Amino acid sequence: MNYCVIIPARYQSSRLPGKPLIDLCGLPMVVRTYQQCIKACAAEKVYVATDDERIRKVCEINNIQVIMTSSDCLTGTDRIAECAKYIDAEVFINVQGDEPLFNPKDLELLISYAEKYPNEVLNGYCEICDENLFRSGSIPKVVFRPDGRLLFMSRAPIPTNKEQGFVKAWRQVCAYAFPKAALKDFSAISEKTRLENIEDIEILRFLERGWDVRMLELSCDSIAVDTPNDIQRVEKAIIERGL
Repeated sequence: MNYCVIIPARYQSSRLPGKPLIDLCGLPMVVRTYQQCIKACAAEKVYVATDDERIRKVCEINNIQVIMTSSDCLTGTDRIAECAKYIDAEVFINVQGDEPLFNPKDLELLISYAEKYPNEVLNGYCEICDENLFRSGSIPKVVFRPDGRLLFMSRAPIPTNKEQGFVKAWRQVCAYAFPKAALKDFSAISEKTRLENIEDIEILRFLERGWDVRMLELSCDSIAVDTPNDIQRVEKAIIERGL
């Protein structure tokens, strides 16, 4: 299978400006994410996609391939779709730039499933074991069919009962595999779809445009960096895991 791995990295994050370049135990976050990816595949398969010169310079210093994209991209997936115009690949695998603890075994699994389902959109998930994560508005929660296809994803605490209790739930892991045709369709519109815009979850655009999304169970190792508190959690994990 002809594939590539792309790490979208946007400097102008609304919650954490400059997020890809935040120092985590001596290394910028985007570099740590890249280092986790090349434990699972060849470095020539991996790119960072950005619209910011500061991120480009850091990547070049660290011998990371960079693709400069438009600053008008609505989402990270739109950035991946723009990269698809320049890279000759059948499947585009997306690992978010704010996943510095991403498990390389998860990337290996995602690549193998992309080979098995080359014409489907894939997304990772894992079980939620902490009720604080279930209640957090920054964590997308996942509900899916018995065959693994996505039903819905929300920042609200779902699924829940009449008492709004935490019974059993799953969260998104921000790793994806996209066929080139799906990316082309995703980026064919100039604004976010209705549910995507309300939830601020871009994977919903695929559902709204008629694509099935196959959910793939991954490890619980990743900690996405969305808030200043997440930085402390990640640095603690880096030290504990010896990364």
